[in-house]
Amino acid sequence: MTRWTAIVVAAGRGVRFGGPKQLVQLGGVPLVAWSVSTFARMTEIERIVVVTEREWLAEMREAVNAVSARAVEVVEGGRTRQESVRAGLAAAGPCDAVLVHDGARPLVRADDVRAAMAHVRSGRGAILASPAVDTVKIVDPTTHVVRETPDRANMWMAQTPQLAMLEDFAGAHERALADAFEGTDDAMLLERIGVEVVAVASSGENFKITTPEDLLRASALREVAEAPLRRLG
Repeated sequence: MTRWTAIVVAAGRGVRFGGPKQLVQLGGVPLVAWSVSTFARMTEIERIVVVTEREWLAEMREAVNAVSARAVEVVEGGRTRQESVRAGLAAAGPCDAVLVHDGARPLVRADDVRAAMAHVRSGRGAILASPAVDTVKIVDPTTHVVRETPDRANMWMAQTPQLAMLEDFAGAHERALADAFEGTDDAMLLERIGVEVVAVASSGENFKITTPEDLLRASALREVAEAPLRRLG
């Protein structure tokens, strides 16, 4: 069996959110603990690493270990997301493959993760993603004039986790560091070294908490999911 490590990136300043969101409460549980709890219940995942800011290391250890039956390694991140993922890879331990997840996506589903895992092998990675539902415009960054309207059928919105063999992930990050290249996600780094990346359709709940309104949406979805259980109780 493939031995997996899950890296959950929970660093950053939360500028659009109005402040750091790593430990903000969702249903009485810190935001990042939701995805950690999901990964901790997956037998395929042998190790979990959470990457966060130095000032939150102690709080993060307490938060994630409270929801996981196995020990969770919490390490300090870097100045950028890419540096933080490298820190997570350095702490990944002995494993065959790695998934990198954004801690601000609390409602990721294990079935979706397993569907993406099934595509991963040497030279091939995978990401969770959703097909674009709106028409996409290519816009001039200075004038905001529309330059092109690409075919929406070819457009997917990338999510996390993003998955690959550890050797491919490490090679992609080493090349990016050597080239002083900063990507917007890990799949871009994999693509640069010739790793094929497959997009796997995810559930609608796997959205990123970016604004306070997103947190309200996540809370509402959680309430809906738990309503039948409350009635049975």
